[in-house]
Amino acid sequence: MTDQSPHADRRFATTLARGLSVLRAFRPSDDGLSNAEIAERTGLPKSTVSRLTFTLQSLGYLTHGRLRDRYRPGPALLALGNVAGASISFIDICAPIMQRLADETGTLALLAMRDTNKVLLAKTFRPVDRSSIWLEVGHRLPFRGTSSGHCLIGATSEDALPELVSEVDGDRGLDLATAREIRADARDQMFARGFVITEPAQYFSGNIHAVSTPFQPRDIGGPVVFTCGALPVDLPVERMETEVGPALRVAVKELEQRLGMPPSPLPG
Repeated sequence: MTDQSPHADRRFATTLARGLSVLRAFRPSDDGLSNAEIAERTGLPKSTVSRLTFTLQSLGYLTHGRLRDRYRPGPALLALGNVAGASISFIDICAPIMQRLADETGTLALLAMRDTNKVLLAKTFRPVDRSSIWLEVGHRLPFRGTSSGHCLIGATSEDALPELVSEVDGDRGLDLATAREIRADARDQMFARGFVITEPAQYFSGNIHAVSTPFQPRDIGGPVVFTCGALPVDLPVERMETEVGPALRVAVKELEQRLGMPPSPLPG
């Protein structure tokens, strides 16, 4: 298969990509990260990470607390995040809808989108007064073996699928033939009932059940997905099929209606 990854393009700025991977390493639950921890999460050499964190700190994207060996997101990154959130119109509108869904179903509702070779959790909505699964904003899931990933593959056009597989680079054995099988199954589920459930035996983690449905925003180039997840004991397959999945699809339809959009189409 021809390499369709952007990395192969001469316009691709590797140093910039590495710097952005440092910023993506941070999660809300972190109490700062050392260069060694950033290197472990990104797979970059520690010497490279040291140069990148120094540069990002100098530009305000990272900051030091009292402990000089730990970095945290800085004011420039906060400002950039606020600009990004404000420019994506559906984020604020979806929040009360998804929070209500989380409260009514007792599940973790989340917004996920593609982030190069992983599925990035961009927003989470935890049910009030109930415990929920451990996933958090910034967590990156595999495409293969997650309902969010299978749903994103299902919402990807046939023409764009080889590029996605090239980016994923064989993670969890995802090749083009397997991706096409996942895409066909996900689309069958979406056409039949409006949501996707990955077979629990295929899931990347045995302590999560989840159901997903796609959404095509006007202001983002590709599809995103909304997902509800919980422990298997709280979210058995039957409950996903008969209660939570239909409720998730209704919630996404409400979002589409509030935005004045038709139902999100599936690309060919």
